[in-house]
Amino acid sequence: MIMNRRTLLSALALLPLATCPAADDFLTYEPKGDAKGKHVVLISGDEEYRSEEAMPMLAKILSERHGFKTTVLFSVDKDGHIDSNNQASITNSAALDSADAIIMLIRFRHWPDEDMKHFHDAVQRGVPIIGLRTATHAFNMDKGSKYGAWAWNNQEGGFGRIFLGETWVSHWGKHRAEATKGVIEPAAKDNALLRGVTDIFGTTDVYEAAPPADSVILVRGQVVAGMEPGSAPASYKKKNKAGTEQDVNEPMMPVVWSREVKNESGKTNKVLCTTMGAASDLVNESLRRLVVNGVYWGLGLDVPASADVGYVGEFKPLMYGTKDGTDEKDPHRFRGFKRGVKPADLK
Repeated sequence: MIMNRRTLLSALALLPLATCPAADDFLTYEPKGDAKGKHVVLISGDEEYRSEEAMPMLAKILSERHGFKTTVLFSVDKDGHIDSNNQASITNSAALDSADAIIMLIRFRHWPDEDMKHFHDAVQRGVPIIGLRTATHAFNMDKGSKYGAWAWNNQEGGFGRIFLGETWVSHWGKHRAEATKGVIEPAAKDNALLRGVTDIFGTTDVYEAAPPADSVILVRGQVVAGMEPGSAPASYKKKNKAGTEQDVNEPMMPVVWSREVKNESGKTNKVLCTTMGAASDLVNESLRRLVVNGVYWGLGLDVPASADVGYVGEFKPLMYGTKDGTDEKDPHRFRGFKRGVKPADLK
């Protein structure tokens, strides 16, 4: 069959529609000031902790304050609106092909294999990874996926356990009732990742976690009996995963740790993981600084003495949750994501 010139030109004109991502379903921030020549990709996609609000905020800080190019990826619906419940969606996954570092706050995603390949290949290149909160249970792959070994409930604990050092275990503190006070591990007080990090506090509860022996514990989480920074330490016993009963704060669970992991390709991924990191946690300056420090450390750059983590624009995140937030008897208004918002609206 011979294609005439007009038909050929018409076919070529359609190619961008098929191969290019929608321009408004992801965000890119060009570096400001002293550009570092590095590209940080931030991946949002969780149903509860408002990663769709946290990731643009962090991306702006990294671009405006620190000279990194940043790209933020989202879960969206068929019309391009942010839909955190769409576990199969990730926008512009091809951006991961040029990622020098990844920051991720995702939960139970089951992206198509063609999207997973971009993420998988980036990991195999040895890019540094910063995993926040539910990144420990990032994936719940569909049956038959080539990447099923990375599902959170895989025998080896999936991507979370293999790379970050833990998968989902349990809420150790009482969910939506007991917050977390960060306590710096004495042996880690001079660790570069903790430069300028002093008073970590977040309204999310402590997760149960037992990172492997090759992890460097940086911060432990004190379970506090309330949701305010001045809340007293909680004191009660519960059984851990091993079936041993212990006081919730003796010993305190790790909430921040680092690792260096050799992947299947033989490259090493520098990893920083924290089980904190909801958007509402990241109003805490020290927690934001920890994430920024993690980027510098992961990329082999000198970590600033006290990294500038001032907001670029306004940041007033929703409290985490999955409800509609209209219950006036709920003092914290735990609620889900804002409807009708496109990524471009967050620019």
